Amino acid sequence: MSLQIGAEAPDFQAETTQGPISFHDWIGDSWAVLFSHPKDFTPVCTTELGYMAKIKPEFDRRDVKIVGLSVDGVENHEAWAKDIEETQGAAPDYPIIGDADFNVSKLYNMLPAATSGDAAERTPADNQTVRNVFVIGPDKKVKLILVYPMTTGRNFDEVLRVIDSLQLTASHKVATPANWKDGDDVIIAGSVSDDEAKETYPDGWESPRPYLRIVPQPTKVGAGAAG
Repeated sequence: MSLQIGAEAPDFQAETTQGPISFHDWIGDSWAVLFSHPKDFTPVCTTELGYMAKIKPEFDRRDVKIVGLSVDGVENHEAWAKDIEETQGAAPDYPIIGDADFNVSKLYNMLPAATSGDAAERTPADNQTVRNVFVIGPDKKVKLILVYPMTTGRNFDEVLRVIDSLQLTASHKVATPANWKDGDDVIIAGSVSDDEAKETYPDGWESPRPYLRIVPQPTKVGAGAAG
């Protein structure tokens, strides 16, 4: 059974570069991003971990915690972090999960349940499906799943954009259109009747079609909300 949007994110205990965590407790009342890697000392992942370190203040500002994962032990992660800092100009200042027993990768359906053996003997190609981004809300439900191939670096600016949308739509009965960015107009959710919408938007809305009701973006209630 694959993990789907709206499902509860599996809880787990794991060792990380910042000590042991119990995942749901670690998230607390925040949002979280879990992003995974098939192997330490891989080129694309090195750039990704470095970029996330550089833009971590943007996640902090949105009350979003970051945690990485790689199918190697924590001791390898610590050595890799030095390479990341030297080549990318920033060392990961967020925890990276050691998943040498494949526990988290299997819980999150990134590797088959039958996966076993010595992680050190596996190649990046063996773990190529461990290239996911999960956004998880304070309610511990999965809000977004992105899956990337090993040869394509992830766009974490897009992850921030989606988080802006998720946090906004969790606080207001709206949806965001294609290519929306924070501050752009939004769409009144289809679940809201016209009578209900008039209470919130007494000045009305732009409506090129009855089902397409466009209004200015409302003010966010707070990053901690989750729908």
